[in-house]
Amino acid sequence: MSILLAILYISVALPPDCTVLSTNGDSIDSILTIAQTTLVHIEKLRMTLPVTQPKVPVSPPIKGLTSITQYLAVLDNDLKNPSTDHLIQIQSDVSSLEGRVRSLAVTMNCPVQDRPAPQTHGNIFPETHFHLTLAKAQLYLEKFLRNKDKLKVC
Repeated sequence: MSILLAILYISVALPPDCTVLSTNGDSIDSILTIAQTTLVHIEKLRMTLPVTQPKVPVSPPIKGLTSITQYLAVLDNDLKNPSTDHLIQIQSDVSSLEGRVRSLAVTMNCPVQDRPAPQTHGNIFPETHFHLTLAKAQLYLEKFLRNKDKLKVC
């Protein structure tokens, strides 16, 4: 009788666990695909722009889902700045990426902070801000893809 109960328990309990793992794996794959696509969009845009080498601050460390979500939200806000109107597609990609990472973090019971409020920059050098924001996005996403294993930890 106990063997029958064990088999019944396994048949009922095992599929949802397998589904969750598969869903997380699919979710991570879609997150990585969005990040790669965003980098392609950045490269295409860079080909149409004059070559500049702005000094980019060091991007924050990628410790896990919590830190990734936090910085992607900040980056999303930076991309919404009026001086970055040409970055609408990239902002949309980053926003989507942030939402997917946030969703994965919530699914894994990771602590997630509220999205930061957008900051209004009294930017007197909009062209510089544009190039700086583009470079920040590119560097962070490249770092993000190199540290994709961090999508499995909080």
